[in-house]
Amino acid sequence: MRGYPGAAFLDASGRQLGPDPRREPGSGPVTVTLAPGRSAWAGLTFSNPEVSGAEAATPTTLVVTPPDERDPLRVPWTGGKVPVAGNASSVRLTVLAPGTGP
Repeated sequence: MRGYPGAAFLDASGRQLGPDPRREPGSGPVTVTLAPGRSAWAGLTFSNPEVSGAEAATPTTLVVTPPDERDPLRVPWTGGKVPVAGNASSVRLTVLAPGTGP
C-alpha cells in the first residue's frame, strides 16, 4: 500500500459530517509492504471542539478507505464529538505506517 487512507465521519442516517479530513502536511506518501496477518495504521487528529469552539457533531460511524481501494471499511465511532464546521474544524490524517500505532 502507498499513501494516505480516506476517511469520513457519518451520522446515524449515513450522511457525512463535515468535510473530508485533510492530509497532514510535511510528510509524503510511503510504501508499506505487509506480510499476511500484519497491520498498518494512520493517525486521525483534530482539536477538541469543546476547547476550540468549532461546531461539533457526534458520529455513529467512521468510514475508512485503504489507499488504492474503492471499498470502504465501516467501524462504529465511540470517540465522542468531532469538529464539523468553523475555524478550528480541520480533521487531519497522517500517512500510512507499518505496525499498530505509535
